[in-house]
Amino acid sequence: MPPANRRGSSSSSTVSVFGLGKLGLPFAVSLASRNFRVVAFDIRKEVLNQLARGRAPGAEAPVETLLERAMPRISIAENEEAAVFSSRVSFVIVATPSEPDGGFSTRYVEDAMTAIGKALRKKRDFHLVVLVSTVEPGTCDSIVRPLLERFSGKSCGVDFGLCYNPEFIALGEVVRGLLRPDLVLIGQSDSKSGDMLGRICKRFCENDPPIERMSLWNAELAKISLNVYVTMKIAFANNLAAICEQIPGGDVDKITHALGLDSRVGSAYLRGGLGYGGPCFPRDNRAFSHTAMRFGGNTSFSVATEGSNTENDSRITKKIVGILRGVDDPRVALLGLTYKPNTNVVEESAAMKIARALVDRGIRVGVYDPVALSEAKKVLGSKVLYFNSVEDCLSGTDLCVIATPWKEFRNLQLSSLVAKMRRPAVLDCWRILDKTKLASKQGLSYSAIGVADSSEEHRSRSLPLTKHRRIESLVT
Repeated sequence: MPPANRRGSSSSSTVSVFGLGKLGLPFAVSLASRNFRVVAFDIRKEVLNQLARGRAPGAEAPVETLLERAMPRISIAENEEAAVFSSRVSFVIVATPSEPDGGFSTRYVEDAMTAIGKALRKKRDFHLVVLVSTVEPGTCDSIVRPLLERFSGKSCGVDFGLCYNPEFIALGEVVRGLLRPDLVLIGQSDSKSGDMLGRICKRFCENDPPIERMSLWNAELAKISLNVYVTMKIAFANNLAAICEQIPGGDVDKITHALGLDSRVGSAYLRGGLGYGGPCFPRDNRAFSHTAMRFGGNTSFSVATEGSNTENDSRITKKIVGILRGVDDPRVALLGLTYKPNTNVVEESAAMKIARALVDRGIRVGVYDPVALSEAKKVLGSKVLYFNSVEDCLSGTDLCVIATPWKEFRNLQLSSLVAKMRRPAVLDCWRILDKTKLASKQGLSYSAIGVADSSEEHRSRSLPLTKHRRIESLVT
């Protein structure tokens, strides 16, 4: 696409998107689906070539569907300058990898802002730059703004605007999260910039969400704080599940359902199962700790949350080993490897960590996942056996562990479990199987994370006898 007139004749409905990764591409396509004209740019030519052909390889299913309809409103920029000249607003969605100390690297952000700044030097009209990538507090004011001003020779808030507009989305439902967010967060350098972005967000979102506007610093801290709060909630539910397994009739779902009805708590992320993982929660939690240390805050709860998450993986690994105690040459069928269903992401996945831990204990592990086997092979290599179906994975095994609650696993044929397995036993980490059907299946041993064993031996073992005996003596 040739650059627009350098005086800035681009339409107010045209925006540019820098970075077409896991979030950037869905964002660009979603914008186009909402009748914005989108100028897309990425430093990876192969990504641009794929998009020019109307393809989005590796993207979630809704992206491909939207792209077919939205393609007429998407243009490919030859370079950064063309993208800036062809739009009034530029969204920057590039990677911010974690550093060893827990902070975020801004090298790709810096590259993008340097190029945008050079383009702004030649553009006369007011241009809004919006950073979407997750960064640490202070990044916009100490890195982004100075780069833009240095290379443009212009003043932020006067000649161009700067906003921070992170997305609160979850992989597996990126498009829904973009178009129907719970909230929109805008950090602004000035009110004019915030007004411009606010109007875009109102037009873009389908559900008229609340828009929270604040300073750049506050918005940067709010983004990572929200994810840290969610990880604490997950860790709490997992700790609760561990307690439930040790009390008579314990059932974490009964308790979390009741807790979730309280408006101070809410039911989201309060389930109990495997630990959190993926590309956002672990790194945002570490970044929060890094930020707290920088500014003299208390890191104890974020550090404790991460420690609790790691301990939960170890606890479940020990539970699996305990179930297999006494079995000669045990073999486990691990169903599900992604950190959550409806995505192929195995990064920081609890299932992957448990698979490695079992192998380290000399247990043979076979794995199956509907979409992530190729990704898992890059990490696990030849340590485990890979299968292309549930049935093949179960064959000759002593324990089936349902590690990711894929819809496919909810309808497991119990007859296949009994027929295929050497020692039919199931550990249901998310309690997705139908308990009424399980109760009637002879020869199948079933246990679940967060649910107490119903055996008499377990009930007697779980009771804190010294306290109960003291109470009995008082009563009698």
